[in-house]
Amino acid sequence: MRVNCYNTRPMPTITIDGKPLDFEQGQSILEVANDSGIAIPHYCYHPSLSVVASCRICLAEVWAPNPRNDNKLEPMPKLLPTCQTPAGDGQVVYTSSPKATANQKAVMEFLLTNHPIDCPVCDQAGECDLQDYAYEYGRGERRCDTEKITQSKKDVGDKVMLYGDRCIMCTRCVRFTQEITGTSELYINGRGAVEEIDVFPGEGLNNELSGNVVDICPVGAFLDKDFMFQQRVWFLNKVPSVDPLTASGDNIGIEHTEGKIYRIKPRENQQINQFWITDEVRYGWKFVHDENRVTEMCEDAELIAADKLQQASKIALLVSPMISCEDAWCLGQLVRSLDEKAIIGIGPVKVVGDDKTFPSGFTVRAEKAPNARGVQRALGEVLSYEEWKQQLSNADTVVVTGSYPEAWDTPEIGEDKTLVLIDTLQNALTERADIFLPAATWAEKAGTFENCNNVLQTFERAIQPLGDSQPEGQIAMNLQALVDDMEATIFNAATIRRRMADAGVAGMREVELPKNTNRVETDMPLSEV
Repeated sequence: MRVNCYNTRPMPTITIDGKPLDFEQGQSILEVANDSGIAIPHYCYHPSLSVVASCRICLAEVWAPNPRNDNKLEPMPKLLPTCQTPAGDGQVVYTSSPKATANQKAVMEFLLTNHPIDCPVCDQAGECDLQDYAYEYGRGERRCDTEKITQSKKDVGDKVMLYGDRCIMCTRCVRFTQEITGTSELYINGRGAVEEIDVFPGEGLNNELSGNVVDICPVGAFLDKDFMFQQRVWFLNKVPSVDPLTASGDNIGIEHTEGKIYRIKPRENQQINQFWITDEVRYGWKFVHDENRVTEMCEDAELIAADKLQQASKIALLVSPMISCEDAWCLGQLVRSLDEKAIIGIGPVKVVGDDKTFPSGFTVRAEKAPNARGVQRALGEVLSYEEWKQQLSNADTVVVTGSYPEAWDTPEIGEDKTLVLIDTLQNALTERADIFLPAATWAEKAGTFENCNNVLQTFERAIQPLGDSQPEGQIAMNLQALVDDMEATIFNAATIRRRMADAGVAGMREVELPKNTNRVETDMPLSEV
């Protein structure tokens, strides 16, 4: 036993595969192993779901002190499921002993007896636990000569397809709809070799979190209709990012290749979004490649914009709650350098309905803006959208930023005013604008968002900006350089955060970068084709 520095009582210790490990009372053997980086194969276990111990591949040989025999180590009479067995002080666990290995091979053989082995056409290939475990724990041959039991494909929801042949009945999906969303659309139909996952008659898997069943499925049974047959996962690069659509600040990963985004997946953050994201966030990135995206800039547009701003007697700046703290700060610095009393306001913050909290505690936010609080933090005292519109008549030059994922409540700008528009999609102002400067979307830049709970989180750039589009911060720095007759510098979000911190903007120095989430390189030998 080791002594916890914060507690006078010694910490219990367990030994797994020869490695002594401290643990907290109440943890299972599998949890202790996971926390320590020791791999124990498992299918049905998920840290957010109830423990059913049904897949049996995590069984291990456990020895424990016997208090009736002077605490001598004695083996338990049978293999135990590590996901369900509490870790005990003094236990010795073997996950690769002959008995444990034989069980792992047997489980894999049973699971693959009826599996279609269609990895070449399965979207899960490359990130499939069944595939990985078959390679690591399987026998490498099929000894059963009976005809395989087959099941049909099922269209179970607007976003999700179920390939019943591939299902291994881990029941993660059923427990997800029961325990996380509380909607219970899925159930187990039948028993034994012919049991299957299905939806209740008249029901569809269409709750706000339905796409998460694809993420937690350890095989290729549940597939995302939007991603099916689009790209092989080993070609995708993964970049950590943050929800760009709502005030939740959900942690996400952008998966892309060759300048195109293919899908959005959740990143674990227990304090913010647990393991989940909404379908709204999962599929709401399409505006990045929308056909209405405006990415071309007229020749000398920035030079003309800088000249107009220099000539202005009164400037009004509308900063969108969809852009980052760094972008907002750069725009504010530019405008205030030209007009100390500039009229600065925050763009409209859309609210749809009310917040909705699921039984697991996950909340879908009604506020559809990722950085309303961050913009206010970056700019200090700013006007609300309605207040800004009321004072707009006092300005002769107006700078408006948009970057909304869809049509938004654009302000009416009189023909007597010069309008410099920084935006992404066509809207009521793009034709009206005197100068249009195309902006990069959140996926094409790095920055910081502040969510509804005032948590600051950074995100990284996934793809290069399309066409002539640039981050709003870069546009502001380019215009500032033209005004000052200097060479423009490259926008760097980390550098801007330090400058913001030096200027007294609270919290910017403490912002942490997200953990690297790129895939682990395979240990399989590769050859040139």
